[in-house]
Amino acid sequence: MKLASVAIAAVFHTAVCAVVKLDSDGTPELEFEDLTVVGQTGAKIHTTFGDGVRGDFKIPLYLKDGLDPESKRQRRAERSRKMKSFTEQPLSNNTAILTNVKDYYYYGYIGVGNPPQKFSVVFDTGSSNVWVPGEACVSDACNEHRQFKNAGSTTFQSSPQKIQIQYGTGFIAGDVGTDTVQVSKSLVLRNQSFAMTSQEDKTFELPRSQFDGLFGLGFTGGAEGNIRSPVDSMVQENVLK
Repeated sequence: MKLASVAIAAVFHTAVCAVVKLDSDGTPELEFEDLTVVGQTGAKIHTTFGDGVRGDFKIPLYLKDGLDPESKRQRRAERSRKMKSFTEQPLSNNTAILTNVKDYYYYGYIGVGNPPQKFSVVFDTGSSNVWVPGEACVSDACNEHRQFKNAGSTTFQSSPQKIQIQYGTGFIAGDVGTDTVQVSKSLVLRNQSFAMTSQEDKTFELPRSQFDGLFGLGFTGGAEGNIRSPVDSMVQENVLK
């Protein structure tokens, strides 16, 4: 097996050196010394083989996880900008309008506070808590989504209670507060306890999570923190029978 050095001219951020191993039939096998090289299909490699043969050929080059750090940061920022600027679905008179995301989850809009701050939430039949990103949260997932500003609500009430919720996939932690939560114009839950996250893991980052928070549709028995679930609140306030 012959060895030859190769210089790769990548028109992006990182250049890389590789070793080409030539099989007996002359087929080159590349071994990259730096797998963070940024490139595209068609990046040109200039070679000088040990037997004096010269030639240019093209191979695909990719980052192991897609993009270099700066390009990743820029793409995430653009996704976050688009997410926050999505046209909000206005609350209907008596129906929560849901958007189907590839049959993976369904989200709709709720209003929290007075005046209502709009959030897109997954209506989740497997849990019983309501949570939205908190203003003090610095997790990437929070920064990419809308965040609740408690000072912007005239009906918000804080509490000393903290909460942590571990889902099958995903984890959040935050503070519990009480405020008005609207699912539609006619479905208004006053003094509903909900969580404002101070921490969210990568599960809730874009592009996977095209929603801000979560609205649990289970009963109080399944709620973390001994919090009354929104479904039980609907029953108690005679808006759900």
